[in-house]
Amino acid sequence: MIVAAVAAASPPISLPYLNSNPGSFRDRKQLLFKLQKCKSIQHASPIHAHIIKNGNPNDPFILFELLRICSRCCSIEYASTIFRQTPDPNVFLYTAFIEVLVSSGAYSDGIRTYFQMIKDFILPDHYIIPLVLKACGSALDLKSGEQIHCQVLKFGKSSDRFVRVKLMELYGKCGEFNDAKKVFDEMPQRDVVASTVMISCYLDHGLVSKAIDEFRLVSTKDIVCWTAVIDGLVRNGEMNYALELFREMQMAGVKPNEVTIVCLLSACAQLGALELGKWVHSYVEKYNIQVNHIVGSALVNMYSRCGDIDEAASLFEDLKARDVTTYNSMIVGYALNGKSIEAIKIFQRMKHEGVKPTSITFSGVLNACSHGGLVDIGFDIFESMETEYGIERRIEHYGCMVDLLGRVGRLQEAYDFIQKGNIAPDNIIWGSLLSACRIHKNFELGERVAKILLEYGAADSGTYILLSNVYASRGKFKEAAQVRAKLREEGVQKEPGCSSIEVNNEIHEFLLGDIRHPEREAIYGKLKELNDMLDSEDYAPATDVISQDIEEHEKRWALSIHSERLAICYGLISTKPCTTIRVVKNLRVCNDCHSVIKLISKITRRKVVVRDRNRFHHFENGVCSCGDYW
Repeated sequence: MIVAAVAAASPPISLPYLNSNPGSFRDRKQLLFKLQKCKSIQHASPIHAHIIKNGNPNDPFILFELLRICSRCCSIEYASTIFRQTPDPNVFLYTAFIEVLVSSGAYSDGIRTYFQMIKDFILPDHYIIPLVLKACGSALDLKSGEQIHCQVLKFGKSSDRFVRVKLMELYGKCGEFNDAKKVFDEMPQRDVVASTVMISCYLDHGLVSKAIDEFRLVSTKDIVCWTAVIDGLVRNGEMNYALELFREMQMAGVKPNEVTIVCLLSACAQLGALELGKWVHSYVEKYNIQVNHIVGSALVNMYSRCGDIDEAASLFEDLKARDVTTYNSMIVGYALNGKSIEAIKIFQRMKHEGVKPTSITFSGVLNACSHGGLVDIGFDIFESMETEYGIERRIEHYGCMVDLLGRVGRLQEAYDFIQKGNIAPDNIIWGSLLSACRIHKNFELGERVAKILLEYGAADSGTYILLSNVYASRGKFKEAAQVRAKLREEGVQKEPGCSSIEVNNEIHEFLLGDIRHPEREAIYGKLKELNDMLDSEDYAPATDVISQDIEEHEKRWALSIHSERLAICYGLISTKPCTTIRVVKNLRVCNDCHSVIKLISKITRRKVVVRDRNRFHHFENGVCSCGDYW
């Protein structure tokens, strides 16, 4: 994204540099004017035919403009035909052709074409070198990039600013930060563009602290620089930091653009920060930022992932521009929030309006079928992927079907489906079936699945914990302890449960038994109050899943201090009565917490929305939207 902005700042290639015998200047001018107005190859080809018919097919001005059209339309085939039939192309036509290849993602072909030009004794200039360095960086072709760097020094191009920026970008993308920093430090004028490239390279490799250090050294930061850092922080999971930096950007008087807004909405979506997301939305409206299909999709995604699916649907209907991305956001949003029928209706509407679905579309709609237990519809859609749309089925699509069969209790059929599938199953697919075996109490098949996971070394920490809980729920505490011991022996790191809640535009995070919060006394006071109320509701804690050899009351306490319960307690003491409490958890909600939150929604008359690793749970009046299957 940021690299593209830097590339856009590169100097344009001007037609007057082309050397040719002009012929009829007026005719050429008219033809060039017509070509410049073309928006597709279909528009340009009749004009090209006219040029060939009238005996001037090799005019470099005309060829240059035709190749530029190919670049805009990513038409490699047409461009290749033109270039192959051009006798003795000069450096500018080579540049235009390589531009077509690079813009179409054919980076290796672009690099090969450049070396063919060198082989033909055509000297590179300061236009083509940044272009081919961009191709080397995109292809992570360090060896070719180093060769071109040598040519840069040999041909005396090392002082060119655009060449230096692209060299820095090449080394940064390939992870050669010492070389990238050396090029950066040798620049006589390290402007904001060069600094932004260096920062983006650090962020692309997860080096957040180095990126921030470099960012702090930039004296005058433009919107591209601010956005690059905010975007990088979001991509590296530093959502809170991204929002802090946005506030800092506002204090500096820098106005966000559409790209910044999309980054911010992504951060809000991942944090489940609905109020912050609403504020960003109001900012968009206040400053008349265009709500195109990109911003629109980001808004729909934000509201969906923050659990306000009704607002997401309302916004979707109001959008003037909708493309496949927007439809995907709405379908995935409905699926996450358990609105299966609504997701399928949007899918059907999308097809009716002539919008071609993508692989992401099918992941979303199959997930919706899974959450709704819609087996026949799900298999019809699954089959249509290849038969109607020619879209290759990926592992995530197979995973949805296994989850769907597991939900309705067709466990042996799910097992057979995995075995007969055209794709190697991963730990997520086997884990999904293992979870279904636990829910439907098919422990025989569950143990068979668990052994497959353990034998193939495909188990992650979640799988080990799930298997341990399966054993513990059957009273096989020895086996449960052995599984957890193996988890430690294998060095598998158990991801700690973490829940967050947004209150007054601030994100508050809680871990298991967390006592770091400044209002911990009030939080634990509310927890005790709720525990007393739960006893009167005939609540029976699922202590059988705890494999440790501890007293019963200790097991009850260990369950009650799960991170999501602490977050809910904080929500209860810090928000107004009757308002919805929204919590985000990084892991799956355990069975006991699921039962407790249903009771909390009934006792407190509060709607509680919890987004866990897999989906949303909308708890209201003692009932969950997932139908107790997740």
